[in-house]
Amino acid sequence: MTGERLDGRYVKLWAASTTSALGSGLATVAAPLLIASRTDEPLVVSGGFAVAWLPWLLFSLPGGVLVDRVDRRKLMIILDWIRVPAVALLAVAISMGDVSIALLYAVLFVINASEVVFRTAGGAMLPSIVPKALLERANGRLYAGTTLTHGMLSGPLSGFLFGVAASIPFYVNAGTYAVSALLLGLISSAYRSRPGDDIGEPVARRSMRSEVAEGFRWLAGQRLLRTMIGLIGMLNLTLVAATSVLVLLAKERLQLGSVGYGLLFTCIAVGGLLGSIAGDRLIAWCTPTWTLRIGLLIEAGTHLVLATSTSAPVVGVILFLFGVHGALWGIVGSSLRQRLTPPDMLGRVGSTSLFIIAGGNCVGAVLGGAVASKFGLTTPYWAGFVVAVIVSALTWRVFDREVVSAAYAQEPTVSR
Repeated sequence: MTGERLDGRYVKLWAASTTSALGSGLATVAAPLLIASRTDEPLVVSGGFAVAWLPWLLFSLPGGVLVDRVDRRKLMIILDWIRVPAVALLAVAISMGDVSIALLYAVLFVINASEVVFRTAGGAMLPSIVPKALLERANGRLYAGTTLTHGMLSGPLSGFLFGVAASIPFYVNAGTYAVSALLLGLISSAYRSRPGDDIGEPVARRSMRSEVAEGFRWLAGQRLLRTMIGLIGMLNLTLVAATSVLVLLAKERLQLGSVGYGLLFTCIAVGGLLGSIAGDRLIAWCTPTWTLRIGLLIEAGTHLVLATSTSAPVVGVILFLFGVHGALWGIVGSSLRQRLTPPDMLGRVGSTSLFIIAGGNCVGAVLGGAVASKFGLTTPYWAGFVVAVIVSALTWRVFDREVVSAAYAQEPTVSR
């Protein structure tokens, strides 16, 4: 690692991603506040969340193909500039008192459709500007920036700005996308999946369907990666199912009000920030194998504590540990995917991961309320505990030290 460092290109990418995440966080918090200020109809309020999640299912797979076909940096810039006028239009409509729920839904759709492709492109671009030995550090810094801005700062900042004027969070959001685009424009070079594309060599194009299928087939042939992504999808299903009724658990079992409920998410965010900042050192000390294995135990322990405890401090501590675990798993997973995936497939493999994770999130959001309503408030947490124990037992040997070490040493090759 001697002589290797994160250079100015990475700093600009980090700044752009972090700034963009702050803007998206402002919109994420301000949108439901705006809807709730105009209606108390639960279906309309929940519709905003559905519109925000739908693009992750619709565009993750075709977005991955696009990322593997074009210059990834230029694509990210275009996506930012698409979002600037969309969010600005919403802000102006709010200022004029002429905003409709339909317009808000449309802008949320545009924001998240762009976000899923933007995130895929950023992850695919990273290995081109960061030495392989520093991928954990680079991913950790990105997670830290996103956790700080999106997970910790955007909530209170958006709430404050919305209290001053409902349009301000959206004006600021539009500004963050513009700043992100300008920062990305300062990064030199082209970042296509195949070097030949940069000098105008013709590249045979196949159908989008066949390219998506190729990404699925490649991932299916990678035991370690497919296990990790499948695990994250399954565990996210139970996690979102549990989170969807956490507000009721906080109120009825922990005796917390709205501030206390918000602090539970702060515990997760603080843990995630710590795990992100110290991630490369913690993973090197613990080894990737035990980072993954201990994470599975923390996952199971989190559900068990939420199912059994009535102590808010105890729940806060386990959620803090869960935040650390989530950051470390994200760093190891992203770094392994970037190490193992052929450069010309990084977009598709990354988007396939997002598709599986988004599917788990959507199903979990539906199941959580239904299961809790029919079988009791703690049932989703007991179900999450059982699932985490089972998958831990089934996958423990997959994360063997020799298997993981071999994956870290493997060199990806162009797939076609």
